[in-house]
Amino acid sequence: MTPRSGVRLPVVVRGAAVLLAVAALGATLWSGVAEPGIALGFGVLIAVGELARWGSGAEREPAPLGSAGALAYALLGECGGRATHHGVLQVVAVVVAAGLVGAVPQVALGRDPSLDHIARRVLAVAFAALCFQPLYNSGRLEAVAGHGPGYAAVIVILLALTALCDAVLAAALAHARSGWPFGPLLRDELRGMAGIGSAVCATGAVMALAVAVAGLWALPVFSLPLLLTQLAFRRYVGARTTYRQTIASLARATEIAGYTPPGHARRVADLSRATGRELGLSGADLGVLEHAALMHDIGQLSLVDPVPAGATAALPEAEQRRIALLGGAVVRQTGVAAGVAVVVERQADPYRDQPLTARIVRAANAYDEMAREHGPQGPLSALERLRLATGRDYQPEVVEALARVLARGRGRPGERRQAAEPPGPPQEAPDGLPQGPAGERG
Repeated sequence: MTPRSGVRLPVVVRGAAVLLAVAALGATLWSGVAEPGIALGFGVLIAVGELARWGSGAEREPAPLGSAGALAYALLGECGGRATHHGVLQVVAVVVAAGLVGAVPQVALGRDPSLDHIARRVLAVAFAALCFQPLYNSGRLEAVAGHGPGYAAVIVILLALTALCDAVLAAALAHARSGWPFGPLLRDELRGMAGIGSAVCATGAVMALAVAVAGLWALPVFSLPLLLTQLAFRRYVGARTTYRQTIASLARATEIAGYTPPGHARRVADLSRATGRELGLSGADLGVLEHAALMHDIGQLSLVDPVPAGATAALPEAEQRRIALLGGAVVRQTGVAAGVAVVVERQADPYRDQPLTARIVRAANAYDEMAREHGPQGPLSALERLRLATGRDYQPEVVEALARVLARGRGRPGERRQAAEPPGPPQEAPDGLPQGPAGERG
């Protein structure tokens, strides 16, 4: 994907969502709301779901209740045994109006809502409604599937298809914004579907089927489990945040003690994560990579005299190995996952004997150390020196991936950390907690 097309895709997606929303709201206002009580019930549910997401103060926390309610309304054919007559445009109009109501407090407090998240919500709901409503209103769904298990199977299939299309769209948007390989981004999205995404789809299907039989009274009954799931997810994210803060504090210990320059661990972690993305890593591997990069110098705390500028890449191999092994031992004692300790303690091994994550950290660390040596020309000189040492000290593929990351302007020494990771699904950290920037689900 070229830079021009990468910039164009988010604009096209947002533009399509805006045009669809305007057309839906206009058509609904012109023709009136069919079954206003049903529309109000689902609108309130969606708005409450958005407010529940806002209430934690986390702008990117998923809104599973709002998503499930929107999908249930899109796939609603009956309410209390009576056929409904709302169409695709009314579904979109209700979802947009309720989403705007739920977002008002967030906007009032100066928190910008995620435009991509809103666009994906509108397009996903429109897709689900377009697949279901004409089929139901024409009578063909009843003729083919009836009202028994076949009808429920159609609902589940349409929800799964909607979730798959949304995952592809999310990965495409992330690829367009960041340039990361599309395959790993799509794998991350699909992995996210197995978590809270599956709960959203299941609740949406159950809501649509329950309302068809019991009426709107089924909405609060089936909303409660998902609200409890959302509260559990917040605690999950809180534990993740504490875990990452602990690792960040340990990483700064070498800087506070004067063994490494300020910001070195963070720069190496950013470069390592970006390079790992470039090489196709995802999920837990990226978590191990980032945490190991943050803690790769912790073995220097065992030194009596600090290494000048903390540059361990220039030390003799025996000294590098000793520092790496001591660092791995420290990491193991902190309770951090064993995979992180393995990467740290194998930093001084020949690169052919290292796992890929250790090769990436080694190259990123050497680059950051070398880039500080020659002023403005340091980055170019460091990259050239890494290339000259490929085949002996650094894996050529890792160095070239690092060069591509630097060519995009990410991770240069001294720059502040950017939001290099596109929004995506929550990823599994080495301890099983989601890590990295939380994705927009639903």
